[in-house]
Amino acid sequence: MSIKFEVLHVCKQSGARLGKLTTPHGVFETPFFMPVGTQATVKTLSVEEVKEVSEGLILGNTYHLWLQPGADLVEEHGGIRGFMQWDGALLTDSGGYQVFSLTEMRKITEEGVFFKHHKNGSSLFMSPENSIQIQEKLGADIIMSFDECPPPYETDDYMQKSVDRTIRWAKRGKDILASDQALFGIVQGGLNKDIRKYCAEKLIEMDFPGYSIGGLSVGEKKHEMYEMTHFLNPILPFDKPRYLMGVGSPDDLVENVINGMDMFDCVLPTRIARHGSALTTLGKIVIKNQTYEHDLTPLDPNLQTPISKYTKSYIRHLFKAEEMLGMRLVSYQNLAYLKHLMAEIRTAIKEDRLLDYKEEMKKKTNYFKSR
Repeated sequence: MSIKFEVLHVCKQSGARLGKLTTPHGVFETPFFMPVGTQATVKTLSVEEVKEVSEGLILGNTYHLWLQPGADLVEEHGGIRGFMQWDGALLTDSGGYQVFSLTEMRKITEEGVFFKHHKNGSSLFMSPENSIQIQEKLGADIIMSFDECPPPYETDDYMQKSVDRTIRWAKRGKDILASDQALFGIVQGGLNKDIRKYCAEKLIEMDFPGYSIGGLSVGEKKHEMYEMTHFLNPILPFDKPRYLMGVGSPDDLVENVINGMDMFDCVLPTRIARHGSALTTLGKIVIKNQTYEHDLTPLDPNLQTPISKYTKSYIRHLFKAEEMLGMRLVSYQNLAYLKHLMAEIRTAIKEDRLLDYKEEMKKKTNYFKSR
C-alpha cells in the first residue's frame, strides 16, 4: 500500500477540509502538523516525547541525512524508522529546499545541482534520480520530488525557466521510482499566479498521489502566501492531500487550513523554543523576560502535559542558567500546543465553525498581531 486519502467533511462556514490519510504506518485525520526531525531527531526531544507531542507523523531531511551519516548507513538500520526507533509515519523532503537556502554554494544545471558541502566545502552533486534513490533508502511513507525552490521575488522569466525544469525533474523522479512510497509533486512558481497554475496543471497531468506547495514562507509577506494558497485551492485535485511545506506559526496554520491545505511542517516551534519563545493557548510569550521571574504559574494553564508541574519562574531560571532542560521543556510545550491547535481546528471544521474559531483565537492570543 502506498497511501490513501479521502475528504470526510468540508466546513460550511470556511470551506476548510477534514480528511483521512491512510499510510503504511498509521491512519491520521487531516489537517495536521508534522514536527521536523532534520537529522533523524526532533531537536532536544526523545522519540517517546515526540510520540506525545505529534500526531504520529514526522519529517526527515534528505540532504542532511545524505551528508551525515549517509543514506547507506541509515538503510542498514532499516531506514530512518529503525535508525531513530520511530514506529510512526514518516515523510522526507527532497533536498530541493537546500537548493534555495544554500544559494552561495550551488550551481543549478539541467542534470541536477552541484553543491559545496555547507560545513567542509567538498563538492557534491544531486540529481532528481539521486534524490529519489536516497529517499528510497531512508524509507519514508511519503517522499518528495526534487525541485528548485526559487526566491519569491525572482523575475517572471527566471521563474518560468525554473518551473519548467522542476516539472522535468518531477517526471524524471517519478520515472525512476522503484518503491511503493507515495511520491508528491511540488508546485512552485513564486508569487506569479499564472506560473503557479501552469506548474500545478502539468504536475496534475502526471497523476501524483499528493501535491506539495513549495516556495512559500520563504520571505514573502503573509498576505501574499495566503493569496497564493487561496488561488491554488480550486486548482489542486479535491481528492488528494495538499502539503504546504515549511509553514508552522499558529496564525499561518489557521489561515492556510481555511485555504484548503491538509498537511504542514516547520522547524519554527523547536527553533524559537531554543531561544526561549513559548507558544501557548494564551499566545506567544518570551520566557526569558523579567516579568516571569516570580511567576509561579505553569507555562500554559489550559494545557495539561508532563511539563505543567514546572513554573514559568523555574523555566526562566533554566534559560538564564543556560541549562539544556529549558530548551527541552519549551520545545515540548510548543509542539504540544500545535498538536492541540490542530485538534481544535479539526473539531471546528466538523462543527462548521472554523471562522468563529479564528475570531475567538484572535481575541485570546497575540498570534495574529504580527501582520
